[in-house]
Amino acid sequence: MQVAVLKERRSGETRVAATPDTVKKLVGLGCQVVVEAGAGANASMSDADYTAAGATIAADAAAAVAGAALVVKVQAPMTADEGADEIASLKQGSYLMAQLNALTSKPRMQALAAKGVNAFALELMPRISRAQAMDILSSQSNLAGYKAVVDAAATFGRAMPMMMTAAGTIAPARVLIFGVGVAGLQAIATAKRMGAVVYATDVRYATKEQVESLGGKFIVVDEEKMKAAETSGGYAKEMDDDFKQ
Repeated sequence: MQVAVLKERRSGETRVAATPDTVKKLVGLGCQVVVEAGAGANASMSDADYTAAGATIAADAAAAVAGAALVVKVQAPMTADEGADEIASLKQGSYLMAQLNALTSKPRMQALAAKGVNAFALELMPRISRAQAMDILSSQSNLAGYKAVVDAAATFGRAMPMMMTAAGTIAPARVLIFGVGVAGLQAIATAKRMGAVVYATDVRYATKEQVESLGGKFIVVDEEKMKAAETSGGYAKEMDDDFKQ
């Protein structure tokens, strides 16, 4: 089977759907991997790295998907209305794997259906043990929580931990984190490692123990409402205006 790895064209997207390491694994499974030239450049992965892993480099997206049964991307392919029609180059009957935002992007899904593409929206992967390795939401949220604190520290412009200097003592920064999901928990851990005093809150009271286990201080708004704010699946419910205020 031939697999095509395409370059991401959306503004600000620096990731790539396959690394040289994953290409090596695919080649080991008997797949032919074709990578669009420059696909990994923004992620500091050169065409030479992919070639060394066993991939073939295609000059452009059209050449990459020409013989591909499976196309992999990070973001959904762009439509003509978005400036570059990436869907047009996909073959009828081919398979596409990406984060498609399938439930909120009806025109894109209609365009893929009209083209006859078999699309897998990875954000809809069930969050069960067997599918954990394919959970793109958790893995990327974990990185986002870390990066959010790193970026905040750079913008803050002062020291995060308490600093004892000859000229005096600098108090540690106080960090407040809203939302204690995967990203929030990683943000708490990162801020604590940087030496900050960390506060966090979530509408789900059950997350209090998780915050405290990481050394953070949990902010309670309305304990009774918070205890009723979690669904049976572990997700947060929408809170009323009084709670938000």
